[in-house]
Amino acid sequence: MEARSERKDGVVIFFVSGRLDAFGAQQLDNWAREALHDDDKELVVDLSGAGYLSSGGIRIFNGLKKEMKRRNGRFAIAAVGEYPKKVLDMAGFTSVFDMFPTVDLAVEDIVHKRKNLTLFNEIFYKKIMGEGVQLTVEPGWLTSPPVLRVLGNLNKVLYSQITESDIKSKKFSEITYSLGLGALGANVKEAMPLMGEMITLYGSMVWLPTDGNNTPDFLTPLDHDSDVSVYTGFNVTLDGPFNEYFTLETNRPDGISIGDIYKTIFSSSQERVKSYRGVVAVTIWGVLTALSSSGLKKSPVAEAAPPGGVSIMDPSQIHEWIASDTGSSHKGDTLVSFGIGVDLTANLSHFAADKLSSLYYANPLNKGAAKTMYLHNHGVVFKNIPYDASLDLNTQVKKIVTDGEFSDMRHLLDSTRLSKAKIGIAYIQDIVKDT
Repeated sequence: MEARSERKDGVVIFFVSGRLDAFGAQQLDNWAREALHDDDKELVVDLSGAGYLSSGGIRIFNGLKKEMKRRNGRFAIAAVGEYPKKVLDMAGFTSVFDMFPTVDLAVEDIVHKRKNLTLFNEIFYKKIMGEGVQLTVEPGWLTSPPVLRVLGNLNKVLYSQITESDIKSKKFSEITYSLGLGALGANVKEAMPLMGEMITLYGSMVWLPTDGNNTPDFLTPLDHDSDVSVYTGFNVTLDGPFNEYFTLETNRPDGISIGDIYKTIFSSSQERVKSYRGVVAVTIWGVLTALSSSGLKKSPVAEAAPPGGVSIMDPSQIHEWIASDTGSSHKGDTLVSFGIGVDLTANLSHFAADKLSSLYYANPLNKGAAKTMYLHNHGVVFKNIPYDASLDLNTQVKKIVTDGEFSDMRHLLDSTRLSKAKIGIAYIQDIVKDT
């Protein structure tokens, strides 16, 4: 059996040729698992090239139908030949599957019945993001003004000046969103040489140890009273709710960059958000088209400091200290990220300069973005997570980090791209030192 796939109007089409017997059906099942992206929810199987169908093929169709239902989508078969149609009739499945004479009619019916998102201020967002982008906005629940709490000194990280006295022990089980530098270990001395990029998502701590293995590790505490602590040299935590939620979708093959998402947030906020002060905290749940990332190779402790007191981001040092990947890895997988954005075109006078500088740094791997903004984002990649923009962001993030198939964790470059995303935005009102 041979198969290929394409996407039309957001619908995935599988073209199958050959015998869908027990062996062919197993091939189709394996191939479908690889071909479907996490945001795919509508699937049509073209059987014009399949002259034979057995109960094995029906079983696979039934499994794909259940999977599309789990994703709140649809499954259909098209161009069913005479013999496969007899098999479906005999097995009683003709009324179970949506069947169409052609693929085009199947896609047309799915698109016609699809629930389209209501566009918010479409002209405004097209002006910012261009054609081919849909964006909706919904308000959040404002229980208290969102603030950022900063623990540690970012400059000590950037200049590799972390000492044992700078390391703090912290329980992350009750923290919803944070990012920074950290490690797990039995004690400070064991953790210090391994400190790397870190993110907290609903109490789950994911980090990239600087042990040379380039393999992330994680801890999901089931007991909030557990005495397992994380050692951190720098951490920024969101304290408070999201003011708004954006839902973004694009039909551009290469998706939308995180940098462009932040630009949209900044531009729209300046025009319509009274509480906007130029700093935002952002959580994204989305589907990747390309992951661009960086990560520490070495723990930024004082004994490893570069000569001459230069930063680890200095051109003479960055390749020794920072690993980067600007390829197109993890396409179709799920990204959950937390980050901070500073809008350099906004009036930032509300915040003290030292507090602002404690949030971000100019990463030279982010080409050209530093002129208008500074972003600091960490993200975790999961596989086989159905994407559904109608779901609550926070509830879904909590479920993903608890039950999801963990794949990777990285510091995100601004060029990371997404095809779909649900985005929580907190308009930061204060930056405080966390004690």
